[in-house]
Amino acid sequence: MDCDPGIDDAAALSVALNNPEFDVRLITTVAGNVTVDKTTRNALKLVHFFDKKVPVASGAEQPLIKPFEDAARIHGESGMPGYDFDEYVGDTVRHSAVEALYMTIMRSSKPITLVPTGAYTNIAMLLSVHPEVKPKIKRIVAMGGALGRGNMTSAAEFNVFTDPDAAKIMYASGIPIVMIGLDVTMKALLTPETLETVATLGEAGNMLASIFKHYYEGHEGGIPMHDVNTICYLLHPEYYQMADYWIDVQTSGPAIGETVADIRGAYHKGKTNAQVAVGIDTDDFNRWFIEEVRDMKVE
Repeated sequence: MDCDPGIDDAAALSVALNNPEFDVRLITTVAGNVTVDKTTRNALKLVHFFDKKVPVASGAEQPLIKPFEDAARIHGESGMPGYDFDEYVGDTVRHSAVEALYMTIMRSSKPITLVPTGAYTNIAMLLSVHPEVKPKIKRIVAMGGALGRGNMTSAAEFNVFTDPDAAKIMYASGIPIVMIGLDVTMKALLTPETLETVATLGEAGNMLASIFKHYYEGHEGGIPMHDVNTICYLLHPEYYQMADYWIDVQTSGPAIGETVADIRGAYHKGKTNAQVAVGIDTDDFNRWFIEEVRDMKVE
């Protein structure tokens, strides 16, 4: 998992670290919702909170080309405010995110699934510096992008907007990609009823409910949990409606960061490079999230 915790990343990591169907080999961090020193510390907090032995590697401090803009206005200055985590949370591995990804992938006996839920800077650097990893990557299930309106600009979703040049490299890689974008994540709202229930579900529920209260992206009907949808999709693809498209990424101009789908199939000779989530069963999503939190164990 490559992430920038961030409140919704925290929820995604919490599920992935606790669900027995996942074998999380590595967590890498990137600048995004807040600076990389903070996203790294937040990842370590969660690993320590759940007492898991998953290595954490710190990654890119800046996008490849574009100046960095964080989302502290949404996630708070620390990225995960609202809960009193232990002061000691452990240390990162000595390797950079890119080198840790490279070693983890190349040493694996089975193809690896990458789950980026922040800017794709680490992923783009990995694919550029170590293209030999490509055959050993099963697929990339990425939160980001939108077929319609963005949430950073009218055209661009935040993760892609943060580093559009990295997104362009990733979509041009030839690796199978699942795009979990705003077309579903803005529908997959945790309802007020779900949030009330989560707060009653032990210390894990208390932790998540506490940080959710500081998430400044509420909407009528609930709060979006963008990044959690990558994990939900991996466990329950039947909740999602998918479409195959060729995705291009705008890297300059007023539409910078826009993910442009060749919906008519007019420009790429019928070829596609991504499965794109276009619909979701929101009731199933809420029921699933409650069950996941209920099963989380904190020692």
